[in-house]
Amino acid sequence: MSKISKDTENAIRDAIILEINGRKFFNHAAEVTHHPKGKKMFQHLADEEVKHLETFSKMFNEILGGSDWKKDLIPDDVSGEAPLVEKLKESMKQEDRKGEVEALRIGMELERNAITFFQEAAAATDDPVAKKIFLEISEEEKFHFDLLQAQYDSVTGSGFWLGSAEFQMDGKW
Repeated sequence: MSKISKDTENAIRDAIILEINGRKFFNHAAEVTHHPKGKKMFQHLADEEVKHLETFSKMFNEILGGSDWKKDLIPDDVSGEAPLVEKLKESMKQEDRKGEVEALRIGMELERNAITFFQEAAAATDDPVAKKIFLEISEEEKFHFDLLQAQYDSVTGSGFWLGSAEFQMDGKW
């Protein structure tokens, strides 16, 4: 492995774990959501987490000179259930509609935490490539948060799910 700072190394590991857990959460939310638009939205968010993982893999393969970093940085216990998935499973035991609203709420919490994490990781790293990627991912996480917030507002206010064509970004989260 090439020489990188311990902070950047920790940020790499934590970012990948965050994205793996995010994917697990959104996949599970898609499985348990009954409304087709809700399922589609959660599956889209899970797919976005996979894209983030691919971005990190490519970036860190370049920074660290190969893919050996994965076995050094990614703990084996990431294969278990994500804590937010467990939280969602518990809340989904409620009525269907309340469980879906809870999935949106937990998803917003996940995205809010991701935004903060990536902004702090960008500020802490000296590597310009890592900083750029962290900031880009932070912006994508803001979009995800806004999408979840709009869906939450829609479902709790009017009782229907928005389609992707009905959702517009205003750049706020």
